[in-house]
Amino acid sequence: MTAPTPAVRRKKTAVLCTVGLTPRLLPHMPNVRAIGEQGFTAPLDTVFPAVTATVQATLTTGTLPREHGAVGNGWYFRDHGEVMMWRQHNALVRGEKVWQAARRHDPDHTTAYLCWWWAMGADVDTVLTPRPVYHYDGRKAPDCYTVPAALRDELTAAQGEFPLFNYWGPTASLTSTRWIAGAARHVADTRDPDLSFIYVPHLDYDLQRFGPDSPEAVRAAREADAALGPLLADLRDRGTTVVALSEYGISPVSRPVDINRALRREGLLSVYAQRGMEYLDPYTSRAFAVADHQAAHVYVADPADVPRVRDVLKSLDGVDEVWDRTQQADYGIDHPNAGELVAVSEPDAWFTYYYWLDDARAPDFARGVEIHRKPGYDPAELFFDPADPAAKAKAALAVLKKKAGMRAPLQVVPLDPGCVRGSHGRLPGDDRDAPVLLCSDPSQERPRYHATEVKDLLLRLGGLT
Repeated sequence: MTAPTPAVRRKKTAVLCTVGLTPRLLPHMPNVRAIGEQGFTAPLDTVFPAVTATVQATLTTGTLPREHGAVGNGWYFRDHGEVMMWRQHNALVRGEKVWQAARRHDPDHTTAYLCWWWAMGADVDTVLTPRPVYHYDGRKAPDCYTVPAALRDELTAAQGEFPLFNYWGPTASLTSTRWIAGAARHVADTRDPDLSFIYVPHLDYDLQRFGPDSPEAVRAAREADAALGPLLADLRDRGTTVVALSEYGISPVSRPVDINRALRREGLLSVYAQRGMEYLDPYTSRAFAVADHQAAHVYVADPADVPRVRDVLKSLDGVDEVWDRTQQADYGIDHPNAGELVAVSEPDAWFTYYYWLDDARAPDFARGVEIHRKPGYDPAELFFDPADPAAKAKAALAVLKKKAGMRAPLQVVPLDPGCVRGSHGRLPGDDRDAPVLLCSDPSQERPRYHATEVKDLLLRLGGLT
């Protein structure tokens, strides 16, 4: 006679990805700090590159980039011949996700995935992710994508439309974090998921704008903490175990490194021109870089060129290390999606994506918030161009036009990268500036956690091991 399968003792868990959270900021965040005071606080060893899409893929799969394949916030898709940044399809992340492992133990286990990356197509019960409406005439309107579809209408009725222009860009602000926290409270009330992933973006903005040691960083920490207060109180009242963690800490920077311009000057990167604007040509380039904060994947068409490209990169002021495939293996990033070479900036430096040599030849998208069109990450999108006194007025007018259904390109982003004061991507050298993990359940305390161990931690917290 077969013994009955023991019933699963289901426990609720919520994971708050509090971007940029470090031990240095915790003194200014009493609501978040209380999570660790109830349970424990531990350093969280992250993966390289320490960027959003890569680390979140590791947190949910428990694997390194060599296995899950998300080697950055974007990469060169060799089968398409295109650099693609900020793809969302969950199928791009290989490996078993934590919610899939949870359902192996408990087929009725439910998961909500709220504004974490890799949301589209994720086989979870509830999804919320930014999803603008791209009109045929080029207009971009704020909106979001949800599963179930009715959730979008519920959230819009309760809170207004998703605040896209406060989520990223020069007007990014606390408004987006408040909206997401409100959405998380609504989902907890109406869906009651067993496992919730909740994204908290606010610290990402002013820490990159002003640096992690600035008064603005302290203010942002206090603002984010206050915005999370009602959500954390709700979770506590529900008896939900709370994990708050960060993917990376943000370091002070002052040196932008124009890696693609250097490759172009050496005759390795090619461009083509249309209507006076230059575009990166990956088809004819011998080498080009996909810049991603303090990391850059450098794709080299001919293996014979690798030594020369490496020498060019090593000669650049602000470049700390250049890794070939063998060295990439030491950091778990030796995956076909990675570049033939990976460049790592020095601690106070970061990589621009710029490839044009004359700003008059820059493509029009360079001055806009165009995360999908730029062949690399551009933190200058967080700023109004300081060289244009009318930039804020232009932005306000553009927003009004967009709300009225008119097409209004927003070209207020500076082409001078010197305004950026914070970056990330390198592995941290000091725990005080590194990611941190707080958990309200003291039974799972360890001296430190690695990002690959978070998946199993969540399963244990949910009573699923």
